[in-house]
Amino acid sequence: MSTGACVIGWPVAHSRSPAIHRFWLRELGLAGDYVPVAVPPDEITAFLQDFPNSGFCGGNVTVPHKEAAFDAVEEMEPAARAIGAVNTLWMEKGKLHGDNTDSMGFVANLDMAMEGWDKSPGAAVVLGAGGAARAVIHGLIHRGFASVHLVNRTLARAEALAERFGAAVKPAPWEAAEGLLHGASLLVNTTTLGMKGSPWPGLDLGRLPEDAVVTDLVYVPLETPLLAAARARGLSAVDGLGMLLHQAVPGFERWFGRRPAVSPALRAEILRTFEA
Repeated sequence: MSTGACVIGWPVAHSRSPAIHRFWLRELGLAGDYVPVAVPPDEITAFLQDFPNSGFCGGNVTVPHKEAAFDAVEEMEPAARAIGAVNTLWMEKGKLHGDNTDSMGFVANLDMAMEGWDKSPGAAVVLGAGGAARAVIHGLIHRGFASVHLVNRTLARAEALAERFGAAVKPAPWEAAEGLLHGASLLVNTTTLGMKGSPWPGLDLGRLPEDAVVTDLVYVPLETPLLAAARARGLSAVDGLGMLLHQAVPGFERWFGRRPAVSPALRAEILRTFEA
């Protein structure tokens, strides 16, 4: 059995996944490696078809290939089917299997950083209607949130996502965001707004309840404008790095046979890659 895994994307050099998995391999004293593989969009279908012959036992899939991986796998876990994208691959009995661990990573990050965040799930407001939003919505519905307001600049995209997940998801235009914060127990940013080099349009958090939690999937910078605004108002704020770390756990366990831990030491290791 191969002891090598990979991350597939285009581009892929920026991925922190090799640093995460190599840290765990060293920590657990395991043989093997985890490498980045850049695959152009026009080659991804052929690459995935030939994956059983690649020498890898599995891998992660990042943008823009998660939908292509969804189409390529022969066996799929329920989360991947619900979300409509695959980010984790492995070979089993000669077949290519797929899962989506982004939803698990999202809720696990909140579980670790803010115990009890879903104790009394009320309404949630989710900014953005892309692939990350799908994973977040899946996680929130499974944690009992009966009302998820999905805010997006293009209302049609939010409406299409609402159709996928059902009545719990309520689409809304960006202009409605601040009005929807009243009574929401959770605010999630899944867009790239506030990412390094991308402006944050601003959002008045004054209507959020004092016990609301704010989290941003952006982790470069770690302290985004949204999180800074939340902390300034005295709200609980959770950065997005933990989601990246937690979503990596199931894949590592499948490929290398040991379940790794998301620890302060791992977090510190990955933070150092931002400074390099």
